[in-house]
Amino acid sequence: MTRRQKSAWHKQLDSDGIVWLTLDVPNSQTNTLTAAVIEELAAEVELLLAEVPKGLVLRSAKANGFLAGADINSFAEQESVDETYAAIKKVQDIFSRIESLTCPSVAMIHGFCLGGGLELALACDYRVAEDATSTRIGLPEVKLGIHPGYGGSVRLVELIGVLPAMGIMLTGRNLSARAAKKLAVVDRIAPTRQIERVVRDLILTAPAKQQPALLQRLLEKSLIRPLVALVLRYKTKQQAKQHHYPAPFALIDLWQQQASNRQQHFAAEALSVAKLIQTDTAQNLVRLFLLQDRLKAFGKQAKFQAQRVHVIGAGIMGGDIAAWCALQGLTVTLQDQSAAQIAPAIKRAHSLFKRRLKLPHLVQAAMDRLSPDIAGSGVARADVVIEAIYENLEAKQTLFKSIEPQLRADAVLATNTSSIPLELLAECLKQPKRLVGLHFFNPVARMQLVEIVYGKTTLKKWQKQAAAFVRQIGRLPLPVKSSPGFLVNRILMPYVLEAVKMEQEGIPILAIDKAATDFGMPMGPIELADAVGLDICLSVANILAPSLNLEVPDSLQRLISQGHLGRKTGQGFYQYDKNNKQISKQLATEYDNRDLLRQRLTLRLINECIACLDEAVVEDKELLDAGMVFGTGFAPFRGGPMHYTQQQGAQTLKQQLEDLATVFGSQFKPNSGWEGLL
Repeated sequence: MTRRQKSAWHKQLDSDGIVWLTLDVPNSQTNTLTAAVIEELAAEVELLLAEVPKGLVLRSAKANGFLAGADINSFAEQESVDETYAAIKKVQDIFSRIESLTCPSVAMIHGFCLGGGLELALACDYRVAEDATSTRIGLPEVKLGIHPGYGGSVRLVELIGVLPAMGIMLTGRNLSARAAKKLAVVDRIAPTRQIERVVRDLILTAPAKQQPALLQRLLEKSLIRPLVALVLRYKTKQQAKQHHYPAPFALIDLWQQQASNRQQHFAAEALSVAKLIQTDTAQNLVRLFLLQDRLKAFGKQAKFQAQRVHVIGAGIMGGDIAAWCALQGLTVTLQDQSAAQIAPAIKRAHSLFKRRLKLPHLVQAAMDRLSPDIAGSGVARADVVIEAIYENLEAKQTLFKSIEPQLRADAVLATNTSSIPLELLAECLKQPKRLVGLHFFNPVARMQLVEIVYGKTTLKKWQKQAAAFVRQIGRLPLPVKSSPGFLVNRILMPYVLEAVKMEQEGIPILAIDKAATDFGMPMGPIELADAVGLDICLSVANILAPSLNLEVPDSLQRLISQGHLGRKTGQGFYQYDKNNKQISKQLATEYDNRDLLRQRLTLRLINECIACLDEAVVEDKELLDAGMVFGTGFAPFRGGPMHYTQQQGAQTLKQQLEDLATVFGSQFKPNSGWEGLL
């Protein structure tokens, strides 16, 4: 006889006649709407309808949040539109039954309340959120290539109006508790110690439900609706191309064509999502979501927990690493040679804290956690020491020799080098097995990936602790073997240099960049070079050129010798105004064969991906795809360069490389690793 599976939902009836229905998914750290959870909820709702209580409260027993949403794995398993539609409608019907209860219902929210979690909360009469920095409320479905499907796109518009609702759904952004209250997504916010009292008060007093503002109600009128939809489409096109990301446009269409019958609107929502889930875009974005979970798992291999971080080097990268660590609650000391060198980093940190934290007392608390440290006294107390000075082997080795005697025995020693092999850096250390790479990407506050670089002798212990630290500060760790350029920079450099070579041939830079953005890259390679800094590009290119057999175009050195370093000096390949905005109106954009431009750029990049796999820079092609999407923004809807290669056909792309090699040179000669894909 098999043991009966533990229940996910736990019901309590209190002395006021209120039912407290608590979700605690067994054998999971996070609440998600699995098939079992949905089945149990349906049964509980039937009991509530049969014997209606004084009130209903939905809450979570998990420390990290209310409900993360649908079970993502189930998306990948559904094989047809009809199957998906039926599954969505089933959940919609359960939520509608909760909505139909004749007693007041409240969703008590803490931590994350995302996707299907918020859709469940919207089916309740009221929502109360914990007033804490950990509270995150949102409908991020567009990031998975779909839109809300459990009634959320209907109920959120009904609750707060079309413009604020679309602002949340079309971007997929998360709201803090206070932002959610300001937009009236939640009815009350309360500190932890008072939240149950506030929930109980709502049940017992049952105030009138929230209504959208008058203007928002007017925008729902059938005559005005097409104009509103037109504006929404225009704004959305500024952020995404419809043929790359159909979901936000499908959501706008759904609202514009909204049936007067509410149940028909729910059915149309379900059918729209069922169709979107079957698209390549959604399948690829779901795949990336699952790969993100795989990266997160690297941070669970050690129980290491840092409290103090010491960063050496207060330049853009070092200063921003320090600021990010302080933002995540760590105590940080930032070292450089003078107060004047540290001051700009402190100023940037303050701007980051104001932007992210908003409340003055939280901003001040973060500033208090970040301290200038010219003398370097923080080295001896730190759990993690990160070197982030300029890319020079001798300078870094001199620094390591000076700080090694001060390090605690259990402290992680890391370098943020972007191109120098760890084996060379570690030669100066008495314990070379200790050094690990923590390669962040710029801008630190936006780029999710951190490469965990290990050398031939790096101990697993330090790799695992470095990965745990990266997860602690909310980033994605990717283990990569120490080799020239590691993974991301090695793959990007030939791609950028090919673009510069094309510019040197007289091809308009706007045409080059448009070929890349039309493919789905977040920015073109020429604009990327300007953003990184042409001096940095040249430095990294010169370091990598001997080992990767790269040809560095003369135009890079020419621009640098003229003082044109890119965005930071107001001119590089492009010109920039005083607000750092690109001036490109006078530039030529036409080029006869844009497909050829796209091939030269993407195939140069993919050929280097194959080389990295062949040399085992990363463990497998899935991790390579994760690294390129989360480290460079490589067209997420394509699923990563290796997934794209598989979809296009390895033989087809290899032949295209061979054709390009005959016309443009040996840089397109297919790497030997292609043979393993055919």
